[in-house]
Amino acid sequence: MRGLPSVVTSRDNPHFKRLKKLADSARARRQSRTTLLDGAHLIEACLQAGGELHTLVSSAHAPRFLAEPFAAAAPRARRLVLSEDLFALLSPLATPSGVLAEAAWLSPPRPGGPALVVLLEGIQDPGNLGSILRSAAAAGASAAVLDPGCADPWSPKALRGGQGAQFFLPVEESADAGAWLAGKALQSVALSLDADTSLYELDLTRPTALLFGNEGAGLTEALRLATSAQARIPMPGRVESLNVAAAAAAALFEAVRQRRAR
Repeated sequence: MRGLPSVVTSRDNPHFKRLKKLADSARARRQSRTTLLDGAHLIEACLQAGGELHTLVSSAHAPRFLAEPFAAAAPRARRLVLSEDLFALLSPLATPSGVLAEAAWLSPPRPGGPALVVLLEGIQDPGNLGSILRSAAAAGASAAVLDPGCADPWSPKALRGGQGAQFFLPVEESADAGAWLAGKALQSVALSLDADTSLYELDLTRPTALLFGNEGAGLTEALRLATSAQARIPMPGRVESLNVAAAAAAALFEAVRQRRAR
């Protein structure tokens, strides 16, 4: 077995500087079409989806066995060992996992069956965005379409929120939501607290796009009026609204329920 490289302790190391840009900059991630995966679960998800690791990064204080399975699965990946301080600068976690990887984005194929799309407008919290993508992937959605106001789905926080869903769910970024809808033969459903119709009254077995808006402002009026239906999620309790990620999960799995019953 090959020995590990020397421990990198300088912030001026070119490999560290490049990885730090990936950790901090959506532009750098877009230009290289790569991202940083923090922790074994995300790295495993990438590899299971057929993804490619470019660099495998270990903390000098982490047990060697953490990275070895990934090194065996990606023998062409560059190996890098960072001092604990440098590793912490790359990790979004208060307690770093000890293993990171630089990985290429994937564009997974769309699943068959009636389309089920989540169309997102202005979802700014990367944790919310990742959670929505995770629910969409779990529900077997066809795609997630994000307008330019959404957070970066390949950011470390969105990846952790999605638990690697980005490697299994087709994600279309920076889409003009109105133009995208206009060009598709889909039932489009805007989730709104003010709607008269319950989501449970709609036929979600049809090809459908479910629309969710900004955490505070919701969908813009123009996009809401461009949809073919508006619906609310019934809430008999004494709270006035759901978190957008919880609302997306409820709507997606109502579609799953209807389609399995059909």
